[in-house]
Amino acid sequence: MQAAGGTTLNADEATGATAVDEPAPGPRPRLSGRAVAVLGATAVVAVALDQWVKWLSTENLEEGHPVRILGGLIYLSLLRNSGAAFSLGSDYTWVFPVITLIVIGWIGYMATRLRSLPWALALGLVLGGALGNLIDRLFRAPGFLHGHVVDMVSLFGPYAEYFAVFNIADSCLSVGVVLAVLLELTGRQRDGSRISVRKKK
Repeated sequence: MQAAGGTTLNADEATGATAVDEPAPGPRPRLSGRAVAVLGATAVVAVALDQWVKWLSTENLEEGHPVRILGGLIYLSLLRNSGAAFSLGSDYTWVFPVITLIVIGWIGYMATRLRSLPWALALGLVLGGALGNLIDRLFRAPGFLHGHVVDMVSLFGPYAEYFAVFNIADSCLSVGVVLAVLLELTGRQRDGSRISVRKKK
């Protein structure tokens, strides 16, 4: 369209519209080598410590002969557990390795966008705990996928009177999950960003 004075107008200008450039999408968060290194190192340390303590327990403790320490706050009670906490699911031992593999796959997927060191620590603890018990399921008696997990820590009583007997891998899993929940509640994201948490009026 041509305006007075011979000036040519395009379609947007003729209708009074103003062209606005759309902002270019920001770069996607990339994989952070440092965060992944922290995740991997945490998992390796957790697995190594778990397997070392299990080896010490099987070499120095006897089933049915708990060792009382810290005035009875902690008992070292050797137990070979075919199930979960309190021996739940002991008839379906093969299910636990399958669940663990799913958890490991999920952590691997999360790691592709990982840039947060606190999240790396949390996921590393969960991964290390999962792998520690998976090793028992795969390689300990009575056989592949049916191995019994070695537990040795009992609180306040020698035979799980007050709390399930657990091991280092269980502790790592629990701490990692609690840390992950706290990170979520405080708005910390795995890609390093942070969502402000405001109280609703």
